[in-house]
Amino acid sequence: MTWIPWNTQLRELAKQCQYLEALTLYRQMLRCGSSPNAFSFPFALKSSASLPLPLSGQQLHCQVIKSGCSQEPFVLTSLISMYCKFSSLGNARKVFDENPISNQLTVCYNALISGYALNSRVFDVIALFCRMREMGVSVNSVTMLGLVPVFSEPGYISVGMCFHCCCVKLGLNLDFSVANCLVTMYVKCGAIEFGRNLFDEMPKKGLITWNAMISGYAQNGLAADVLELYRKMETAGVCPDAVTFVGVLSSCANLGAVSVGHEVEQRIESSRLGLNPFLNNALINMYARCGNLVKARAIFDGMPVKSVVSWTAIIGGYGMHGYGEIAVELFDEMIKSGIRPDGAAFVSVLCACSHAGLTEKGLECFSEMKMKHRLQPGPEHYSCVVDLLGRAGRLNEALELIKSMQVKPDGAVWGALLGACKIHRNVEMAELAFEGVIEFEPTNIGYYVLLSNIYSEAENLEGVLKVRVMMRERKLKKDPGFSYVEYKGRVHLFLAGDRSHPQKKEIYRMVDELEALVKKLAGCKDNEERRNIEALLGMGVHSEKLAIVFGLLNSEPGTEIVVIKNLRMCEDCHLFFKGVSKIVTRQLVVRDATRFHHFRDGHCSCKDYCTKIDFILKLRNLLEACGVPVQLGGCKCNNMCSNAVWIPENETGSRERADDQPAID
Repeated sequence: MTWIPWNTQLRELAKQCQYLEALTLYRQMLRCGSSPNAFSFPFALKSSASLPLPLSGQQLHCQVIKSGCSQEPFVLTSLISMYCKFSSLGNARKVFDENPISNQLTVCYNALISGYALNSRVFDVIALFCRMREMGVSVNSVTMLGLVPVFSEPGYISVGMCFHCCCVKLGLNLDFSVANCLVTMYVKCGAIEFGRNLFDEMPKKGLITWNAMISGYAQNGLAADVLELYRKMETAGVCPDAVTFVGVLSSCANLGAVSVGHEVEQRIESSRLGLNPFLNNALINMYARCGNLVKARAIFDGMPVKSVVSWTAIIGGYGMHGYGEIAVELFDEMIKSGIRPDGAAFVSVLCACSHAGLTEKGLECFSEMKMKHRLQPGPEHYSCVVDLLGRAGRLNEALELIKSMQVKPDGAVWGALLGACKIHRNVEMAELAFEGVIEFEPTNIGYYVLLSNIYSEAENLEGVLKVRVMMRERKLKKDPGFSYVEYKGRVHLFLAGDRSHPQKKEIYRMVDELEALVKKLAGCKDNEERRNIEALLGMGVHSEKLAIVFGLLNSEPGTEIVVIKNLRMCEDCHLFFKGVSKIVTRQLVVRDATRFHHFRDGHCSCKDYCTKIDFILKLRNLLEACGVPVQLGGCKCNNMCSNAVWIPENETGSRERADDQPAID
């Protein structure tokens, strides 16, 4: 048998990614006495690199040298690429340097540049490119396609822009693939405006171009821009694929744009992509975050194969809606089904335990993560446990946990402790947590506002002034509260005290009517007086009230209204929605910065966790002000439910439980 049929078969097997079969055929060729040549080695080397089999690759390299093919450009390039895929960059560079022909071949430079980029060797990439230019070796689009992706991190944006200029000078920016690569680089670096400008300048836009921009918007949290670009893509007649749909669905989840998400689901079914697990996971996340947990569960149950990502999505959904017990049951069911939980799964179940007040179960899961599943907790897991302990009032335990962390605590960990200090009015520990959090997030305005509120509730005006001075010196401004509601596929945004909406007269009139029916604010004789006080304080009517009323005005009776808010809902709005849900006999759903609140018939799914904590603490302060010493009564729910009470001490200092002592409801 001559070498031609062998090479043909090797090429076809490598082309079809049947690498093991290709190496087996190569061995058969040797046993039959046929000698490999320059057309045989590239396919064998590629197969060895793809498996990967470093020992086989080294044996092939020896045969290349013995056969005298080491000077062949394609063989030389294949050797460099193979060693780079093995992460053996020293050998790759040795092959490059020891062959004088390499210094004159663009393909050899391209292979080594791509290898350095694959292994994130940024400075080696730049040095090799500079040497390439000094040697007068021509640069082509393949060179740039290997170079540009390595600069797709915020810290390298200026270097990436330099190479963009180089592309323009060499005329390579007109290459469709290079332009797509540059767009991807900009959006991954967070330089969205540069990416969009380049996107708009491109005379031709293919599916990859649209996906690059849509994914970039989605990854940078610009959900509204994703939906706007998706509509333009449809108008341009470009057919979306699974990558497009994932980006759009994640944006629908962030915005609460359930009607657009439902439309995308129909497109997925018509495109016969319904069995794509990535899309199903995105749909579960979208429906759960848009408030439709029933639909999310239906998609989950209908999946023939469920990955750990699928389980994590549904567990996180139940946790966000306050159904911690169901989330824990699903987590246990996932483990019983043989799927090993990963770090993200533990974040979901720990958050679910925190929102539902399942302190002991959460601590048990955290312990099993380390002992049973051999997973090293990261800062995200510790922040969940700190929040879990903090909500239960176990602040000292939370602080000790932070001190015992095997990894350095980040801003989220200290932020969780700071939030717990706000709930339990612990000023001293709040100051300690604030020092920790601003070390990592000095420009996060939310933490400054949180500490200011803690000082304000403690009537520490000096502390409030200190925080305001810090904010002024650092030129920080409080983020405005806003809420939005979807209506007929369009998102309607409301700010606090917003009067820019075309229906403002009807909205404010209905707000007044509902507030009069629910309850007037304490100390305000009428709505007009309350309006004046809020205007003086710069608050205005809170945005979620405006969004809910807009939904009531523009939807059919019985329709569920879903509002998304960027900040946590205050106690007054929480009470307002409970009353409104009873008056209008409809379900009102509010997703704030931390969780979902489902209001129906005067009740909320969160079981008034936050308002009860506030009420109980106010009662304790009132009793202490009257000279009545109190202690927090023991309850297995860790004081998360309405049965938590304070029992006055008797003269001996012991606590006696009387049957007629009322629970705080």
